Amino acid sequence: MSHITTEIPPRTAGNLTAVAAPTVPAPDERKGLTKKEIAADHPTWCPGCGDFSVLALYFKLIEKRKLWHEKVTTIAGIGCSSRFPYFVQAHGVHYIHGRALPFASGVSLSRPDIHVFVFGGDGDAFSIGGNHVNHTARKNIRMTYVIMDNFVYGLTKKQTSPTSPIGFKSKTDAWGAVDQPVNPMKQLIAAGATFIARTTHTNANHVLQMMEAAMDHDGFSVIECLSECIEFYEGAFDAANPRKGGVFNAVPANHDVTDEHAAYKLADTAFPGYFGIFYNVQRPTKNANEAKINANAQERLKGLKDWQILQKNFDRLK
Repeated sequence: MSHITTEIPPRTAGNLTAVAAPTVPAPDERKGLTKKEIAADHPTWCPGCGDFSVLALYFKLIEKRKLWHEKVTTIAGIGCSSRFPYFVQAHGVHYIHGRALPFASGVSLSRPDIHVFVFGGDGDAFSIGGNHVNHTARKNIRMTYVIMDNFVYGLTKKQTSPTSPIGFKSKTDAWGAVDQPVNPMKQLIAAGATFIARTTHTNANHVLQMMEAAMDHDGFSVIECLSECIEFYEGAFDAANPRKGGVFNAVPANHDVTDEHAAYKLADTAFPGYFGIFYNVQRPTKNANEAKINANAQERLKGLKDWQILQKNFDRLK
């Protein structure tokens, strides 16, 4: 087995002497992480929560793609689903409510070598974070956003969420919800997301397939994953679960994923709707656009000293 070894010349500093750096395996020789190595704190969700399934499949994705700790970045906002970073032994941020996407955008734009994963719930994504969803989508920033939609605010103990159906009784709508719920697929299509998929936590193989497809997409990829809150909205997704008498409707094989109007029409289907990839197109990412701008700027300033560049900026202010 060949290895890459970086030698550091001995250097004395006081009583300390630098020695050769440790031997590091070549990239293609590194063993992929196991679930035991990538799992951190024990998940604290309620027993039976759909988020357990999504976390397990995220681990499976990391194992399958042979990602290493330094290549895994997990970012979340606030909510039950947003506890994800605590449970993943890698780089991650538990950010403020609804603001995970702006933070993740900075990570994505500054670190083109990694694929950023963001996790959130229906409240985090479509209520306080709704504006950020729209702008991240239109800018087409390269990352994957997994929205665990349970139709209720679970962390704060049963309030109506943006996706709660009409008639749902909660602490904020004891008489039953009367406001029209958000249709995640419609909003994402209209906002400009370039990859949009839908799945449910009860179909593990399908969740993993959607995660892999989203990760491979060069742009803003979003997955709405129905994730049941058994504590405050038990049975919400029985209609999509064959084991409970429901039906899992896969996106028709003849559906054109590049047709925006067809995707919108598919999204208008009554619940439980369809599951699979609704929309998948290629459009220049903000990552690529900004890299081009930076390269052009560096070319114009090629050969100049730092102080000369600073002087040019000052001169423009006169």
